Amino acid sequence: MSEHTTVLLDEAVAALVTTADGCYVDGTFGRGGHSAAILDQLSAGGRLLAVDKDPAAIAAGAERFADEPRLELIHGSFAELPEQLRQRGLYGKLDGLLVDLGVSSPQLDEAERGFSFLRDGPLDMRMDTSSGLSAAQWLAEVDEGEFADVLFELGEERFARRMAKALVIARARAPITRTVQLAELLAAAHPAWERGKHPATKAFQAIRIFINRELADLDLLLDGLLDCLAVGGRLVAISFHSLEDRRVKRFIRDQQRGRQLPRNLPIPDSERGSRLKKIGGAVKPGSAEIERNVRARSAVMRIAERTA
Repeated sequence: MSEHTTVLLDEAVAALVTTADGCYVDGTFGRGGHSAAILDQLSAGGRLLAVDKDPAAIAAGAERFADEPRLELIHGSFAELPEQLRQRGLYGKLDGLLVDLGVSSPQLDEAERGFSFLRDGPLDMRMDTSSGLSAAQWLAEVDEGEFADVLFELGEERFARRMAKALVIARARAPITRTVQLAELLAAAHPAWERGKHPATKAFQAIRIFINRELADLDLLLDGLLDCLAVGGRLVAISFHSLEDRRVKRFIRDQQRGRQLPRNLPIPDSERGSRLKKIGGAVKPGSAEIERNVRARSAVMRIAERTA
Protein backbone atom coordinates (compact mmCIF):
# COMPACT_ATOMS: atom_id res chain seq x y z
CA MET A 1 0.00 0.00 0.00
CA SER A 2 1.34 3.42 -0.98
CA GLU A 3 1.90 5.92 1.83
CA HIS A 4 -0.12 9.12 1.68
CA THR A 5 1.40 12.32 3.06
CA THR A 6 -1.34 14.61 4.33
CA VAL A 7 -1.05 18.19 3.06
CA LEU A 8 -1.30 21.20 5.42
CA LEU A 9 -2.09 18.84 8.27
CA ASP A 10 -1.42 21.05 11.30
CA GLU A 11 -2.76 24.21 9.66
CA ALA A 12 -6.03 22.56 8.59
CA VAL A 13 -6.78 20.97 11.96
CA ALA A 14 -5.93 24.16 13.86
CA ALA A 15 -8.34 26.12 11.64
CA LEU A 16 -11.10 23.51 11.84
CA VAL A 17 -11.36 22.43 15.48
CA THR A 18 -12.73 25.25 17.63
CA THR A 19 -14.26 23.11 20.40
CA ALA A 20 -13.10 19.75 21.68
CA ASP A 21 -16.67 18.57 22.27
CA GLY A 22 -17.81 19.45 18.76
CA CYS A 23 -19.09 17.53 15.77
CA TYR A 24 -16.96 17.61 12.62
CA VAL A 25 -16.87 16.12 9.13
CA ASP A 26 -13.82 15.08 7.17
CA GLY A 27 -15.41 15.15 3.73
CA THR A 28 -12.46 13.50 1.96
CA PHE A 29 -11.14 10.82 4.32
CA GLY A 30 -8.41 9.42 2.03
CA ARG A 31 -6.13 7.42 4.30
CA GLY A 32 -7.20 9.21 7.47
CA GLY A 33 -4.35 11.64 8.06
CA HIS A 34 -6.56 14.64 8.75
CA SER A 35 -9.10 12.49 10.62
CA ALA A 36 -6.45 11.11 13.00
CA ALA A 37 -5.24 14.62 13.78
CA ILE A 38 -8.81 15.88 14.31
CA LEU A 39 -9.53 13.02 16.71
CA ASP A 40 -6.41 13.96 18.67
CA GLN A 41 -8.01 17.36 19.33
CA LEU A 42 -11.43 16.02 20.36
CA SER A 43 -12.61 15.08 23.83
CA ALA A 44 -14.48 11.88 24.61
CA GLY A 45 -17.64 13.81 23.78
CA GLY A 46 -16.49 14.88 20.33
CA ARG A 47 -17.71 13.27 17.12
CA LEU A 48 -16.26 12.91 13.63
CA LEU A 49 -17.94 11.72 10.44
CA ALA A 50 -15.53 10.79 7.65
CA VAL A 51 -16.75 10.49 4.06
CA ASP A 52 -15.04 9.04 0.99
CA LYS A 53 -16.12 7.82 -2.45
CA ASP A 54 -13.37 5.22 -2.53
CA PRO A 55 -14.34 1.87 -0.99
CA ALA A 56 -10.65 1.07 -0.52
CA ALA A 57 -10.26 4.19 1.63
CA ILE A 58 -13.27 3.22 3.75
CA ALA A 59 -11.93 -0.32 4.20
CA ALA A 60 -8.50 0.99 5.22
CA GLY A 61 -10.14 3.38 7.66
CA ALA A 62 -12.30 0.67 9.20
CA GLU A 63 -9.14 -1.33 9.92
CA ARG A 64 -7.06 1.60 11.16
CA PHE A 65 -9.77 3.05 13.43
CA ALA A 66 -11.52 -0.16 14.46
CA ASP A 67 -11.42 0.83 18.15
CA GLU A 68 -12.37 4.51 17.73
CA PRO A 69 -15.98 5.08 18.91
CA ARG A 70 -15.97 8.81 18.07
CA LEU A 71 -15.48 8.15 14.34
CA GLU A 72 -18.12 7.06 11.82
CA LEU A 73 -17.02 6.18 8.27
CA ILE A 74 -19.43 6.83 5.40
CA HIS A 75 -18.98 5.51 1.85
CA GLY A 76 -20.28 8.16 -0.52
CA SER A 77 -19.77 11.67 -1.82
CA PHE A 78 -19.60 14.83 0.26
CA ALA A 79 -22.28 16.15 -2.13
CA GLU A 80 -24.70 13.95 -0.16
CA LEU A 81 -23.73 15.54 3.18
CA PRO A 82 -27.06 17.29 3.93
CA GLU A 83 -28.96 14.00 3.70
CA GLN A 84 -26.33 12.12 5.72
CA LEU A 85 -26.59 14.73 8.47
CA ARG A 86 -30.40 14.69 8.45
CA GLN A 87 -30.37 10.91 8.93
CA ARG A 88 -28.23 11.38 12.05
CA GLY A 89 -30.04 14.39 13.50
CA LEU A 90 -26.97 16.56 12.88
CA TYR A 91 -28.25 18.89 10.16
CA GLY A 92 -27.36 22.45 11.09
CA LYS A 93 -25.21 21.29 14.00
CA LEU A 94 -21.74 20.86 12.46
CA ASP A 95 -18.89 22.72 14.11
CA GLY A 96 -16.71 22.25 11.07
CA LEU A 97 -16.23 20.63 7.68
CA LEU A 98 -12.86 19.85 6.10
CA VAL A 99 -12.46 18.95 2.43
CA ASP A 100 -9.09 18.06 0.91
CA LEU A 101 -9.90 18.05 -2.80
CA GLY A 102 -6.78 16.25 -4.00
CA VAL A 103 -6.29 12.69 -5.19
CA SER A 104 -4.68 10.42 -2.61
CA SER A 105 -1.25 8.90 -3.17
CA PRO A 106 -2.60 5.31 -3.16
CA GLN A 107 -4.96 6.25 -5.99
CA LEU A 108 -2.14 7.83 -7.99
CA ASP A 109 0.50 5.23 -7.24
CA GLU A 110 -1.48 2.01 -7.70
CA ALA A 111 -1.33 1.23 -11.42
CA GLU A 112 -4.58 -0.74 -11.40
CA ARG A 113 -6.54 2.39 -10.44
CA GLY A 114 -5.64 4.01 -13.76
CA PHE A 115 -5.15 7.57 -12.51
CA SER A 116 -1.56 8.07 -13.62
CA PHE A 117 0.19 7.89 -16.99
CA LEU A 118 3.48 7.18 -15.20
CA ARG A 119 2.45 3.56 -14.51
CA ASP A 120 0.76 1.36 -17.07
CA GLY A 121 -2.55 0.01 -15.91
CA PRO A 122 -6.20 -0.41 -16.89
CA LEU A 123 -7.81 2.91 -17.76
CA ASP A 124 -10.27 3.16 -14.87
CA MET A 125 -9.87 6.46 -12.93
CA ARG A 126 -12.98 5.94 -10.80
CA MET A 127 -12.65 6.93 -7.15
CA ASP A 128 -15.74 4.82 -6.46
CA THR A 129 -14.89 1.56 -8.18
CA SER A 130 -18.31 0.15 -7.27
CA SER A 131 -20.30 2.35 -9.65
CA GLY A 132 -20.24 4.46 -12.80
CA LEU A 133 -18.37 4.28 -16.10
CA SER A 134 -14.64 3.73 -16.16
CA ALA A 135 -12.52 6.10 -18.23
CA ALA A 136 -12.04 3.35 -20.83
CA GLN A 137 -15.79 2.83 -21.17
CA TRP A 138 -16.42 6.56 -21.52
CA LEU A 139 -13.62 7.07 -24.03
CA ALA A 140 -15.00 4.25 -26.18
CA GLU A 141 -18.29 6.11 -26.57
CA VAL A 142 -17.69 9.84 -26.15
CA ASP A 143 -18.35 12.17 -29.07
CA GLU A 144 -15.29 14.00 -30.41
CA GLY A 145 -16.78 17.41 -29.65
CA GLU A 146 -17.74 16.49 -26.09
CA PHE A 147 -14.29 15.06 -25.42
CA ALA A 148 -12.66 18.26 -26.68
CA ASP A 149 -14.95 20.34 -24.46
CA VAL A 150 -14.06 18.27 -21.39
CA LEU A 151 -10.33 18.65 -22.04
CA PHE A 152 -10.66 22.39 -22.56
CA GLU A 153 -13.05 23.17 -19.70
CA LEU A 154 -11.78 20.78 -17.02
CA GLY A 155 -8.13 20.54 -18.03
CA GLU A 156 -7.66 24.00 -19.53
CA GLU A 157 -5.95 22.18 -22.42
CA ARG A 158 -5.48 24.53 -25.37
CA PHE A 159 -4.86 21.66 -27.80
CA ALA A 160 -8.09 19.90 -26.83
CA ARG A 161 -9.49 19.64 -30.38
CA ARG A 162 -6.30 18.07 -31.76
CA MET A 163 -6.26 15.55 -28.91
CA ALA A 164 -9.95 14.70 -29.36
CA LYS A 165 -9.45 14.05 -33.06
CA ALA A 166 -6.43 11.84 -32.31
CA LEU A 167 -8.48 9.80 -29.84
CA VAL A 168 -11.29 9.17 -32.33
CA ILE A 169 -8.81 8.08 -35.02
CA ALA A 170 -6.91 5.81 -32.63
CA ARG A 171 -9.96 4.08 -31.13
CA ALA A 172 -11.20 3.22 -34.63
CA ARG A 173 -8.08 1.09 -34.99
CA ALA A 174 -8.05 -0.45 -31.48
CA PRO A 175 -9.83 0.06 -28.13
CA ILE A 176 -8.14 2.51 -25.75
CA THR A 177 -7.90 0.54 -22.51
CA ARG A 178 -4.48 1.29 -20.92
CA THR A 179 -3.08 4.42 -19.28
CA VAL A 180 0.21 4.49 -21.17
CA GLN A 181 -1.60 3.80 -24.45
CA LEU A 182 -3.81 6.88 -23.89
CA ALA A 183 -0.91 9.02 -22.69
CA GLU A 184 1.17 8.22 -25.77
CA LEU A 185 -1.58 9.07 -28.27
CA LEU A 186 -2.41 12.32 -26.45
CA ALA A 187 1.26 13.27 -26.26
CA ALA A 188 1.68 12.65 -29.99
CA ALA A 189 -1.21 15.04 -30.67
CA HIS A 190 0.28 17.79 -28.47
CA PRO A 191 2.53 20.13 -30.49
CA ALA A 192 4.04 22.18 -27.65
CA TRP A 193 5.74 20.02 -25.03
CA GLU A 194 6.91 21.83 -21.91
CA ARG A 195 10.15 20.94 -20.17
CA GLY A 196 9.47 18.84 -17.06
CA LYS A 197 5.74 18.39 -17.79
CA HIS A 198 4.19 15.42 -19.56
CA PRO A 199 1.99 16.66 -22.43
CA ALA A 200 -0.91 14.46 -21.29
CA THR A 201 -1.01 15.95 -17.77
CA LYS A 202 -3.92 18.34 -18.31
CA ALA A 203 -5.91 15.81 -20.32
CA PHE A 204 -5.60 13.14 -17.61
CA GLN A 205 -6.70 15.71 -15.01
CA ALA A 206 -9.74 16.60 -17.11
CA ILE A 207 -10.79 12.98 -17.66
CA ARG A 208 -10.40 12.21 -13.94
CA ILE A 209 -12.46 15.25 -12.92
CA PHE A 210 -15.21 14.34 -15.40
CA ILE A 211 -15.38 10.64 -14.53
CA ASN A 212 -15.64 11.40 -10.81
CA ARG A 213 -17.93 14.46 -11.09
CA GLU A 214 -15.43 16.33 -8.93
CA LEU A 215 -16.48 19.88 -9.78
CA ALA A 216 -20.18 18.98 -9.97
CA ASP A 217 -20.00 17.43 -6.50
CA LEU A 218 -18.09 20.44 -5.14
CA ASP A 219 -20.81 22.75 -6.50
CA LEU A 220 -23.49 20.63 -4.81
CA LEU A 221 -21.59 20.68 -1.53
CA LEU A 222 -21.20 24.45 -1.58
CA ASP A 223 -24.88 24.94 -2.50
CA GLY A 224 -25.99 23.05 0.61
CA LEU A 225 -23.14 23.78 2.97
CA LEU A 226 -24.28 26.73 5.04
CA ASP A 227 -27.37 25.06 6.46
CA CYS A 228 -25.26 22.06 7.48
CA LEU A 229 -23.06 24.22 9.72
CA ALA A 230 -24.01 25.64 13.07
CA VAL A 231 -23.48 29.37 13.55
CA GLY A 232 -19.76 29.61 14.25
CA GLY A 233 -19.10 26.41 12.31
CA ARG A 234 -16.18 26.46 9.91
CA LEU A 235 -15.38 25.42 6.37
CA VAL A 236 -11.77 24.47 5.67
CA ALA A 237 -11.12 23.68 2.00
CA ILE A 238 -7.82 22.60 0.47
CA SER A 239 -7.70 22.84 -3.33
CA PHE A 240 -5.04 21.62 -5.74
CA HIS A 241 -5.95 23.36 -8.97
CA SER A 242 -7.48 26.66 -9.98
CA LEU A 243 -10.87 25.25 -11.04
CA GLU A 244 -11.56 24.10 -7.47
CA ASP A 245 -9.98 27.07 -5.75
CA ARG A 246 -11.93 29.60 -7.82
CA ARG A 247 -15.20 27.95 -6.82
CA VAL A 248 -14.34 27.97 -3.12
CA LYS A 249 -13.00 31.54 -3.21
CA ARG A 250 -16.08 32.81 -5.08
CA PHE A 251 -18.45 31.00 -2.68
CA ILE A 252 -16.82 32.54 0.39
CA ARG A 253 -16.75 36.01 -1.23
CA ASP A 254 -20.41 35.88 -2.28
CA GLN A 255 -21.68 34.58 1.06
CA GLN A 256 -19.68 37.19 2.95
CA ARG A 257 -20.92 40.00 0.67
CA GLY A 258 -24.59 39.01 0.94
CA ARG A 259 -27.28 40.45 -1.34
CA GLN A 260 -26.09 42.85 -4.01
CA LEU A 261 -27.90 46.10 -3.28
CA PRO A 262 -27.37 49.65 -4.59
CA ARG A 263 -24.29 51.11 -2.91
CA ASN A 264 -26.00 54.14 -1.30
CA LEU A 265 -29.05 52.38 0.15
CA PRO A 266 -29.23 52.99 3.93
CA ILE A 267 -29.31 49.30 4.85
CA PRO A 268 -27.14 48.02 7.71
CA ASP A 269 -24.73 45.18 7.02
CA SER A 270 -26.77 42.93 9.32
CA GLU A 271 -29.64 43.06 6.81
CA ARG A 272 -27.63 42.38 3.69
CA GLY A 273 -27.88 38.63 4.17
CA SER A 274 -24.21 37.91 4.85
CA ARG A 275 -23.90 34.41 6.31
CA LEU A 276 -20.17 33.74 6.16
CA LYS A 277 -16.93 35.50 6.97
CA LYS A 278 -13.49 34.75 5.63
CA ILE A 279 -10.90 33.75 8.23
CA GLY A 280 -7.48 35.01 7.15
CA GLY A 281 -6.13 34.75 3.62
CA ALA A 282 -5.14 31.85 1.42
CA VAL A 283 -2.77 29.44 3.19
CA LYS A 284 -0.09 27.62 1.20
CA PRO A 285 2.49 25.01 2.20
CA GLY A 286 5.89 26.28 3.26
CA SER A 287 9.11 25.37 1.51
CA ALA A 288 9.92 22.66 4.08
CA GLU A 289 6.61 20.87 3.45
CA ILE A 290 7.03 21.09 -0.32
CA GLU A 291 10.54 19.67 0.02
CA ARG A 292 9.13 16.71 1.97
CA ASN A 293 6.14 16.25 -0.33
CA VAL A 294 6.32 17.68 -3.85
CA ARG A 295 2.60 16.99 -4.35
CA ALA A 296 1.85 19.74 -1.83
CA ARG A 297 3.26 22.49 -4.07
CA SER A 298 -0.07 23.47 -5.66
CA ALA A 299 -2.20 23.31 -2.49
CA VAL A 300 -4.24 26.34 -1.38
CA MET A 301 -6.31 26.32 1.82
CA ARG A 302 -9.20 28.71 2.50
CA ILE A 303 -11.10 29.09 5.76
CA ALA A 304 -14.52 30.61 6.48
CA GLU A 305 -16.95 30.70 9.38
CA ARG A 306 -20.75 30.77 9.39
CA THR A 307 -22.05 33.97 10.94
CA ALA A 308 -25.82 33.68 10.48
